[in-house]
Amino acid sequence: MLERQRCDESRMPSSVAPSAKFWLDIAAGRVPAYNSPMRATAFWLSALVAVLLSESPAAVLAQSGVLRVGVPSIPRELDPASALEGVVPLIARQVFDTLVQYGETNSDVEAGLAVQWSVSRDGLVWAFRLRDGVTFHDGTPLSVQIVVESLQREIFPGQPKAPAGDAVVGRLLRGTPGVIREIRAKDAHTVLIGLSQPYAPLLTVLAHPAFSIVLGRTSSEGGQTRWLGTGPFAVGELEADRIVLEARPGHWGNGPRLSRITFTEAPDEARAEAALAAQNLDVIFPAGTPARMAGAQSVPGWRIGYLSLQTEKAPFNRVKARRAVAVALDPAKIAPALGAAATSLQAFLPRGVWSRRDAPPLMGGDPQRARRLLDEAGVADGTATTLLIADVGQGIDRVKLAEAIRAPLSAAGLAVKVQSSSPDAARALAQTGEHQMVLAEARVEAGDPHFLLYPLSTSEGAVRGGSALNLSFYRNKSLDNLLIRASQLSFRPERDKLYLRAQALLAEELPWIPVYVGLKWVVVRPEVRDLRLHASGSPRLDRVWLDAQLPPPPPRP
Repeated sequence: MLERQRCDESRMPSSVAPSAKFWLDIAAGRVPAYNSPMRATAFWLSALVAVLLSESPAAVLAQSGVLRVGVPSIPRELDPASALEGVVPLIARQVFDTLVQYGETNSDVEAGLAVQWSVSRDGLVWAFRLRDGVTFHDGTPLSVQIVVESLQREIFPGQPKAPAGDAVVGRLLRGTPGVIREIRAKDAHTVLIGLSQPYAPLLTVLAHPAFSIVLGRTSSEGGQTRWLGTGPFAVGELEADRIVLEARPGHWGNGPRLSRITFTEAPDEARAEAALAAQNLDVIFPAGTPARMAGAQSVPGWRIGYLSLQTEKAPFNRVKARRAVAVALDPAKIAPALGAAATSLQAFLPRGVWSRRDAPPLMGGDPQRARRLLDEAGVADGTATTLLIADVGQGIDRVKLAEAIRAPLSAAGLAVKVQSSSPDAARALAQTGEHQMVLAEARVEAGDPHFLLYPLSTSEGAVRGGSALNLSFYRNKSLDNLLIRASQLSFRPERDKLYLRAQALLAEELPWIPVYVGLKWVVVRPEVRDLRLHASGSPRLDRVWLDAQLPPPPPRP
C-alpha cells in the first residue's frame, strides 16, 4: 500500500522582510497594539533590524545591480518546454516558475507555485494546491485553468501551441502523454494530475524547467506566441544576440536582489574572457571547460561516464571478473584524461542527487588484487577483451581515457584492445550486444535516481536493438523489483531506502562501473556574490548581488 505524502509550505521558514504596508503603518503612526511588553519589544526590535538591513550598502547596491552574463548562444524564442540543457533552461529558471522547484544546490524538491501537494494511496492521483496572489508578468492572475492548459500543452500531443518535438517530456514521462492520464481542476485552488500507473519520479519531473507554467500571448506582428511567466524576472528585450531580464520586486520569493540581468551571446570563449577581464561582463557560463581558471567555479553535474561490461559474454559473465575491472581501475590515472571537464566518480550517483550511496569506493587502483580476482574467476592471464568508446564528454581526451582504462587492466592480466569506431557506430554495436566493454554516458534526468539506475540496470532496458539502454544486458529479478518499487512508492524516505539497497546490490554485482561525472562551470568577477551553482547547470540568479565596495582590480601589465 502506498503511503500518503504531503507538503505544507506553512511549516517552512518564512522571510522576515517587512512589507510595504509595514513601513506605511509606521510612517502614519499606526502600530499594532500588543497586550504584553515582550511582544511590543519584539515588534520594535524587528523594525530596527529592518532599518539596518535596508540601509546596508549590500542591500542598496543589490536593488540597483545589473548583472551582465555571457552565454554561448541566445535562443530565438524563450519556450521553456524545449529546455533540456544549455542556455534555455538557464534563462527559463529566472523567468518562469514550476509547481515545485529544485533546492538551491541539489535535486531535493521544495514548494514553488504549489504550496501543498499530496498523492492518493494508490499513487494514481496527485493534488497540487496553488499559491495565492501570484500574477504573470502582464498582471494576469495565476489560475488553476491556466496551470492545467500549460501542462496539457507540454504533455499531450496535438494541443494548441504545443512545443515542437517531445525530446524532453517524452524522456521524463515515458512518452507523451506517457504515464499521464489527465490533468484537470479539482476546485479554484487545486490541480489534479491523474496517472495510468504509479510514478513517483513525477514530483521531481515537475521541477524541471520544461514543465514551467506559462501564459501564451500572440503578438500583433507576425502572430508569434510570446510566453509569459511568473518568475522573479520578466523578459524586457529579446534580440538576436541578447536577452534583457527585468526584476519583478513583487515576486512571491521575496523579489530578486538585482534590478536587471543581461544575457549576451558570447560564443568565442577568448573574447568572452577578455570582456570579463575588461569588466564588460560579470559572469560567463561557458559551453565547456573555461580556459581561464581565475574566478572559475564548478560543481558535479548530472551527466556521468560509465564502463558497461557485457554480462552475457565471457569473461564478464563472472562476477569476480567484473569486480576485478573495478579494483584495477585507478581514479588517479583517469584524472589526467578528464582534465577540467570532469572528475572521477566513486559512486553510482553524482553528488547533488539525493539517495547517493557514498561508500565504499568502487575503483581501487590495485592491479595485483585484480589479478587475484581474475584467477579466482578462472580467467587466464592474457585473456583478450575489447573496449568500445561510445560517448565521451566535451573536453575529455578520448585517447588518454581509453589508455587510462586499458593500462591497469593489462597490468591485471587482461589484454585489452581499444576498438576504433565512431561514437554512433560504437553505441549501435553496443546496443546489439556485440561488445565486451563499452564506455558510454548517461544523464540523471531531473536529478531523480530513477532516471539513471532504472534504464542502466533493469531487464526492461536489456533488449537488443536501438532501444537498448542496459548495455551490460544484466538481468536480476531482485534488482528489478527494487527499482520498480522505488519508481512507484511516492513516500520519499521509502524510496531512499530502496535506492540505497539497489546501489549496494549493484556494488556487489558491478554490471556497470561509474568512471566520471561531468562538471558544470561558471567564471565570475569578484564583485559577484551569492552565485551558487546547481548540478543541472541552471542556477537561480535571483539571490545574486553585486558588491561595488570591492576595490577595482590592478591594471594589467
